[in-house]
Amino acid sequence: MSGGKPLSRKLHKRHMSSPRESQEGSHTKTVSQAAATTFIKTEEDFLIILSRINALVLNILLRPDESDSLGKDHLKSIVQVNERFHAIWDLTSGCCKTLKLRLGDSSVDVNDIYIVKNQSNLLQVYTEYFLAVTNHIVIKGFDKVSKPTSIYWKTNKRGLKTLIGETDDISLTVFLQRIFTEPFRDHVQTYSLFLSQINGKLAEESGETSSIDSLNTFVNLQKYISQILDEAFQTKMLWVSSSSKLTAALCTPDRRLQEDSKNVQIAVTSGRYDRILLFDDSLVFLQGIETHICDLKTVWVCSSTKQNYFQNFQLLQIITPEEEFVLTSREPQNQAVWQWKLNQLIQQRLIGRRNFPLWGKAGETSDPPTSRVSTYTYKNEGRFKNATYDGDMSWGKPDGKGTLKWPDGRNHVGDFQFGQENGFGVYLVPSSLPDRYDCYKCHWQNGVMQGYGICEYADESVYKGYFKDNMRHGYGILENLASTTDPFKYTGNWHKDKMSGYGVCESTQKSERYIGMWQKNQKHGHGIVLMDSGTCYQGAFALNKFVGSGILLSEDSSVYEGEFTEECLLAGKGKLTFNNGFTLVGSFNKSQTAGLQTQGVLHTSCEDQNGIMKRKFQLGVGLLPVEERWHGIFENFQKFLESGCKRETEESFLGFHVKSNKKLQKSQEYLHCQSDVSGEIEDILKEMSLQLEQESMQCYLEKAFKSSHHPLMKLMKELCVVFQATYSGIGANFHLLSMAQEEIKHYATKIWELYRALKVMAGGANDMAVPAGEDEEERNEALNSYTVVLPILLPYFYADLFMLYMLYYQQEDAYYWQGIVRLGMLTDTKLLQFLDVQKFLWPLKDIKLTANQRYSIVRHKCFQSAIECLQKIITVMDPSQKLEIILKTYTEIEKTVSRVVDGDYKLPMDDLLPLLIYVASRAGIQHLGAEIHFIYDLMDPSNRGGIYDFLLTALESCYEQIQKEEVRLYKC
Repeated sequence: MSGGKPLSRKLHKRHMSSPRESQEGSHTKTVSQAAATTFIKTEEDFLIILSRINALVLNILLRPDESDSLGKDHLKSIVQVNERFHAIWDLTSGCCKTLKLRLGDSSVDVNDIYIVKNQSNLLQVYTEYFLAVTNHIVIKGFDKVSKPTSIYWKTNKRGLKTLIGETDDISLTVFLQRIFTEPFRDHVQTYSLFLSQINGKLAEESGETSSIDSLNTFVNLQKYISQILDEAFQTKMLWVSSSSKLTAALCTPDRRLQEDSKNVQIAVTSGRYDRILLFDDSLVFLQGIETHICDLKTVWVCSSTKQNYFQNFQLLQIITPEEEFVLTSREPQNQAVWQWKLNQLIQQRLIGRRNFPLWGKAGETSDPPTSRVSTYTYKNEGRFKNATYDGDMSWGKPDGKGTLKWPDGRNHVGDFQFGQENGFGVYLVPSSLPDRYDCYKCHWQNGVMQGYGICEYADESVYKGYFKDNMRHGYGILENLASTTDPFKYTGNWHKDKMSGYGVCESTQKSERYIGMWQKNQKHGHGIVLMDSGTCYQGAFALNKFVGSGILLSEDSSVYEGEFTEECLLAGKGKLTFNNGFTLVGSFNKSQTAGLQTQGVLHTSCEDQNGIMKRKFQLGVGLLPVEERWHGIFENFQKFLESGCKRETEESFLGFHVKSNKKLQKSQEYLHCQSDVSGEIEDILKEMSLQLEQESMQCYLEKAFKSSHHPLMKLMKELCVVFQATYSGIGANFHLLSMAQEEIKHYATKIWELYRALKVMAGGANDMAVPAGEDEEERNEALNSYTVVLPILLPYFYADLFMLYMLYYQQEDAYYWQGIVRLGMLTDTKLLQFLDVQKFLWPLKDIKLTANQRYSIVRHKCFQSAIECLQKIITVMDPSQKLEIILKTYTEIEKTVSRVVDGDYKLPMDDLLPLLIYVASRAGIQHLGAEIHFIYDLMDPSNRGGIYDFLLTALESCYEQIQKEEVRLYKC
């Protein structure tokens, strides 16, 4: 290949400059034709040298020696040198030809000189070339010359030395190192001199300089070349003086030695290592031939001073993910050198490239960030052994977002703090099933699962609830409906990964639901078993077995009180009350094959009231205190309050929302929390502090229960879940009515307590003084759980709760409805007469008759306003609103009577009751008994003994009167 190597069309086009580029400022800065010609001559001489080196040296080195296995690595290295060599050759040749074409007979614009115009391209090819050459030097590539070429070198030694102008006898290694470095370094120097001369002349002619930046670039390039060569020769000498084992462990082509504790003395205080080597990519501690390598990406440096009786010691603390080293030196300047070099190299390692020049420009220093993204594989014993961490680190510890991956397939993605999992994280654990995982999505604290989380197990069961120390603990729901052997759903309390405390478990296969106490995954303590057939058991359990005496409520309303076997079969002494009131007292024995066998005394005389109470026996009362049922749900809300309602702890204490998706591979995608502005806890507290009156409190609670991001809504959501788990489906059993209604009242009481606590905290957070009356709030009858919370709470539970009331009063409502139907056949006058309403109270003048009508045949025309008012009782759910409707009904009756008698008339009880019966019979409320007792059970206790209580009692008397046999069987 000759010095006149042709320039490709594409390369030529790339280096052509436009007229616009040839102008700068208001006048053109030019280089004289003589100076440009001299520059071109220098370039052509350089191209000739490149041509000769290529032909006489480089092509010879590229000849392979197939018999030498180590020579193959050297050949790869020299091939890279060859590629970079030709890159410089091609660029110089092409730019030189372009400049010659532009030169002509006139001067040349400074910006057309390619070392100004294309300085970035030149800088790149030169730095890449010297990097390739120094890589070859480091691996001692020039020291080993293949046997086939050794004769060539000996024969042409004298002629080859003229390429570098050397007359003395030098080794082939030195010659090769010089032939591939000196011509290029010298040529960069000519660029600097040329640009310096141009700047000098321009300064003389116009007082301006044009190529200061270009000059600085090539001056820095000279410095870079000197530095990279010095590093390469220093590194090579290290490998020459080191053992083969150490060299094999540490030597790579691109690794450069930066400092050696033998040269700039520093030592590890523990004495574990006798030598320290600092490379551009790692810090190495040596003890004999044993090495400990620390990647600079995961090294942090901190200096300190230690005092003793005689002097102060300068200490250098080296922090890595698994170990810490303390370095000390007798000379403070040595410690300063190591600290400065470590920080510079760490910074360069983090950005992925060396500085230009290698140690930066004069006066430029920067310490590496303490928080950075790093990758590290743990080696020491511990939880993280063999795991690879990729993510944010600070001072050697995972801190921020990151991922941990173990070789066995475990995987953790989430938040870290101080080297431990802290915050939300997703943890995958491979199972014995192929391609299936246990997936934990939960909150972590100090490396363990702590707080709310969701786990999707490999067997398709799902747990949603709270964790403590990596175990299910507190309130939680385990659902395994996909199981083919025993599908079930457990809702309740957990202790150390076991079902313990109060809980509800429904078995789909057995068609039964257990409500009661648990211990270590077994029924233990008082409990209730509900069968799909309607049969109910209540008693004590031990280790999943029924023990002692208990109660059986059969589907035909028979009641057994006595002893049972472990399988809930009648065995022993007991009392059986039939649905007709007869009782059988004696010994019982029931087997699955022989049926029921008994010996005892049958009593056929019974008291009706006692029989009814037996048939409507309420389970769980006294045995399962309402305060002990769902304390885990309220406990977490209380902890959230005690923590100061911090935004970062809200999810851990109160849970998060998920979209329904059971595909494990997408499990990380559907987990999300709502984070709109109105859902910020600070905004919630601020708004709460403004609510002072009952109406505003109720309005706020109503909005809170509908807002998916509000803490109270999350609480409400869980309460709805547990209520439905207990009282819907199989649990829709009137024997559970007392449990259900006392549970609703307990919910209201607890929410009121938590609301007030949250409100107090809101006032403190917003520096608002509490009004004088607020301190007496507990004694203020107008503000309590019945008046503020219950009206807003009931709509969420009304359907399931009222179903229990309808079932409980099913028989009474059936009798009542028969009476309603019978009374509905009577005309208004006959009904008023049947009810013994005094005639002067009959509102017949309100009836407008047509031509063919008579009073005696008119129906549903009297007391219309009162009837329409009472009918509205089924449209509301709040007991206080239902009472208001009853009061308004009474008011409408009095208004009608006053109009009839043409004056004020206060109805005595003897007159009110028949009129109220008339209104109730015409209103036709289907489940009036359920409505009345729903109001009785859930109304504000402060209303007892007042007008509301009086009217409700009156309405109940009407309800009972309509049920009577003389009404139901009345012959029209």
